[in-house]
Amino acid sequence: MGDNQREEVGGGNSDWMSRLPEELLDVPLWNLAIPGSHDSMSFCLDVSSPVLGSESFLLRLTDRLFPCWTRPCIYRWSTSQQSVLRDQCELGIRFLDLRIARKPAGGSRLFFAHGIYTLMTVKEALEELALWLDAHPKEIIIISCSHFESLTDEDHIQLVEFIMSLFSKKLCFSKDVPTLRSCWSRGQQVIVSYDNQQMEWQHPELWPMIPYWYADSPDPKKVIAYLEEQKHHGRPDGFYVSGLNLTEDAFYILLHPFQNLRKMTTRALSLLLHWTAEQRPGPEGGGVNIVCCDFVGLSRFCWIVIGLNFKLLKAAVSSNHQDEPL
Repeated sequence: MGDNQREEVGGGNSDWMSRLPEELLDVPLWNLAIPGSHDSMSFCLDVSSPVLGSESFLLRLTDRLFPCWTRPCIYRWSTSQQSVLRDQCELGIRFLDLRIARKPAGGSRLFFAHGIYTLMTVKEALEELALWLDAHPKEIIIISCSHFESLTDEDHIQLVEFIMSLFSKKLCFSKDVPTLRSCWSRGQQVIVSYDNQQMEWQHPELWPMIPYWYADSPDPKKVIAYLEEQKHHGRPDGFYVSGLNLTEDAFYILLHPFQNLRKMTTRALSLLLHWTAEQRPGPEGGGVNIVCCDFVGLSRFCWIVIGLNFKLLKAAVSSNHQDEPL
């Protein structure tokens, strides 16, 4: 496969799955390289909302006493994306990290959260995603629903019912081995990972939690070292995520009072993307699958991850040549 075709697939990312070569259409999706966004809904955090109840007592107390200081600070360090889901999908993102929460005084509506709560509801975001999928019938999205801050059993029941109703026949069953060709033949476009075992057991359309490797460090070199160490232990059998996202702590924030997550990420992108470009997907021990990043629109992140799939193609061509008789 020449560089021109690779550029064509990676450059117009809104339909990149539908334009992958024939040789990759029967590869299980967990053996492809798939770009994802970390904390996908953090582009619409509500700076007027309180700090999550799961945060530390000290932070919640500080927020109660000095909300005009804590909330803008949390907003700066919790905003990890800048685009709505539709635009992320247009960039080529096919894995969405959705952290769902019940907002105090939010009524029965569910929101998302990262430090503080979002302005957009779960219903609004998923309906926007469903419209995008209707316009791109050969693209498959993996949705990871997790955290579930303050959700009740009834909230879970209603949320799952809404997901089932909204995506309906587009849902891929957890017992399937999804490939692009098999999903297309059944009209399936959505894989929902739901981090609640009770709901997962009750609904065969829901997939178990997808492992997410992240280093919990603000240092890109430590992030890379952590991911390399994890690779040496072997990759999971199904879907899994390699997280390029950096993580700050209170000490780092105090030392960098005029910085924010976007600046920290921008400075690290060159090193992180260089590592990404050296990876290859596939079932082997070091094979990557989903790769997640913050601020996915700031760089050629999606193009780089999508382009990794052509290494599978080269390997297949090389194997075929070796099998040919002399």
